[in-house]
Amino acid sequence: MDTSFTPEDLAFRDEVREFLSRSYDEELQARLASGEPQVYKQAVIDWQKRLHEKGWIAPNWPVEYGGTGWDATRQFIYDSERAAAGVRDVVPFGLKMVGPVLYTFGTQEQKDRFLPAILASDEWWCQGYSEPGSGSDLASLKTRAVLDGDEYVVTGAKIWTTYAQYADWIFCLVRTSSEGKKQEGISFLLIDMKSPGVKVNPIVSIDNHHSLNEVEFNEVRVPVANRIGEQDKGWTYAKALLAHERTSIAGVADTKRGLAQIRDFAAQEINGGRSLLSDPMFQARMSDIEIELMALEFTELRVLAAVASGGAPGAESSLLKIKGTELQQAVQSLTMEVAAYYQGVLPNELTAEQLGHEFGSKARQSYMYGRAATIYGGSNEVQKNIIAKAVLGL
Repeated sequence: MDTSFTPEDLAFRDEVREFLSRSYDEELQARLASGEPQVYKQAVIDWQKRLHEKGWIAPNWPVEYGGTGWDATRQFIYDSERAAAGVRDVVPFGLKMVGPVLYTFGTQEQKDRFLPAILASDEWWCQGYSEPGSGSDLASLKTRAVLDGDEYVVTGAKIWTTYAQYADWIFCLVRTSSEGKKQEGISFLLIDMKSPGVKVNPIVSIDNHHSLNEVEFNEVRVPVANRIGEQDKGWTYAKALLAHERTSIAGVADTKRGLAQIRDFAAQEINGGRSLLSDPMFQARMSDIEIELMALEFTELRVLAAVASGGAPGAESSLLKIKGTELQQAVQSLTMEVAAYYQGVLPNELTAEQLGHEFGSKARQSYMYGRAATIYGGSNEVQKNIIAKAVLGL
């Protein structure tokens, strides 16, 4: 695999830097950091609309459906520059999850109805997979959809539903049959969140933020036309979606930025006249993470190259998910240690000037929420089983 950049690649890198610097402006960043839910939501939409106007909203989509046509190198360059500049990634549920399922398995009517709105960020999506008592064992889900004429009647609940409070639509796995293996009898439905019988219950997580929710369905009526593919075959479509999700969860570019920030923080942390960055033990820990991150980056490039050549993410996505989330947690833990006892101060107790470490509170919040990284998207234990079966043939 050739890892050098051509003159055209370098020109593209400069274009990306210029666009991000100009379009991800201070006014937009202030709205994203405002803490006001509706202000935040509109700021996210505005940013994604700027990407859409530029034609860069869906790098991983085929050109015929609105994708960029970028090869693996340009996808890598864009994501690296985005993360290095501290620019947020797109909300994944529409663009990186249900979108690929729709253009791969959906009917023409479904593609015409949903894909343009996903690209334009006119509709916000959330994911209805995990359930109370049915997390990593996704196939044991109990939310039921009973066919009634040309509609399904859906009853049950989903949990840990990120951004459900903002969502216009939710893509859901529901049980339409109890016969055969538990992976059979599952269907993939698209449900309007404004439907009667849908209720969103907020969950405030340990980082004191509201991004998670429980979603209840009380005899919600869903048109059969909103089913993706065949009835009882939803597990096939769910696995395809999870492969895309796990590839993006790796978060290599953002972890690299986190590591670079640690280096800056450690250089400013002085003890006994020496910076923490010059401490041999600290240097060894940084080096260990850097080496593993470099290896993961090349693995991600191989997956991107395969997808760009017309393939789809396979079991390799589980490798990316495992190591990617482990490295995210390693970086979060090291950031906490650099902040030392300053990270123990609760939000709003002291200003950044009084605290002396403006990253301390953020380090604690990131660490707390980051404990879930090895669980969501399919726990890492489940990913190891997938690798054992699909890659090692055990």
